Amino acid sequence: MPTQLEHIKLKAQKLFDNAKGSHDWGHTLRVYRLCERIGKAEGADMVVVRTAAYLHDIGRICQDQSAGKICHAAEGAKMAVPMIKHLPVTKLQKDNIIHCIRAHRFRNDQAPETLEAKVLFDADKIDSIGAVGVARTFLFAGEVGANLHNPHAVIENTLPYSRDDTGYREFKLKLCQIKDRIMTTEGRKIANERHEFMVFFFKRFLEEYEGKR
Repeated sequence: MPTQLEHIKLKAQKLFDNAKGSHDWGHTLRVYRLCERIGKAEGADMVVVRTAAYLHDIGRICQDQSAGKICHAAEGAKMAVPMIKHLPVTKLQKDNIIHCIRAHRFRNDQAPETLEAKVLFDADKIDSIGAVGVARTFLFAGEVGANLHNPHAVIENTLPYSRDDTGYREFKLKLCQIKDRIMTTEGRKIANERHEFMVFFFKRFLEEYEGKR
């Protein structure tokens, strides 16, 4: 018989049948594995962390369809309430799961307040940096029809979900800041190493783009 967590996993996975590659079910599974690593090292409630990891991006399709106008974290938290209703856990744990989902987004006014929310936040952010993060950045740029690079654009004046939403734009406006936003000790160890690789990659990217290498 499938466990309660496996039921949650199956329910969540079905919501990704038509997901775009940058935020597909594979992303959720990578975040889940990072949550396992970080959560255990930090002494988190792994029931909460595992459940939230599977559900954290279920509202993503709403954000993509609205071209960013709907917050997938807030929408996902609403969608998760009935999905966890019958889990054999305490009300406090259920509230924590919903908080983890609502607070996991980088661009959000809802800060992670519990250890479990910090673990999920860190895992989700770490999957957006390093080699995988670089790959996802360009994958997302392709999904929204962005150029490979806009060397003459003033990045601060460019718009998301547009031809200006390049991989380099994402690096400059978000990804380069991530290591300083990580909240757990284990997460920082992973993030610092991934950050170094990412900085090297984009330096080399610009050199090659300009024909210097």
